[in-house]
Amino acid sequence: MTEVLEPEVLAYVALGGNLGDARATVQQALAGLASLPATRLLRASSLYRTAPMQASGPDFINAVAAVATRLNAFELLAALQQMENAQGRERPYVNAPRTLDLDILLYGDTPINSPTLQLPHPRMCQRAFVLVPLAEIAPHLVSVEQLAAVREQQVERVELHINTT
Repeated sequence: MTEVLEPEVLAYVALGGNLGDARATVQQALAGLASLPATRLLRASSLYRTAPMQASGPDFINAVAAVATRLNAFELLAALQQMENAQGRERPYVNAPRTLDLDILLYGDTPINSPTLQLPHPRMCQRAFVLVPLAEIAPHLVSVEQLAAVREQQVERVELHINTT
């Protein structure tokens, strides 16, 4: 009897953190994405430094990754939250400084509107720290107009990441 595998879905994940060694944490999280069950890391953006937006604390280190996964969107969310928790993520209040923040930006073409997950991510187009690295690895997903709308938000590339494809 052959096992029937779910088809792979292309998903985009935003990574960020601003507590501890955020650069190392984001790099570890990128490696962690590659080791999730039924998931392959396809591409990862460079690392970017950004000032906190609607948050406090030190500057953030951010990136975006593309993964191919057979996990459904809620399984992927649960796996990402486990990775956050393993890095000591706490949620004392909304937009608190964090060791690691992992957000699903897009999950294939599937829109989801549930209490625990909204896709596409509802604020991704308002954030340069998402759009700039997303445009680096998937330029077809980010328009010139979207980038122009966030151009006042300072984003600085701090480390070039070599894509896995």
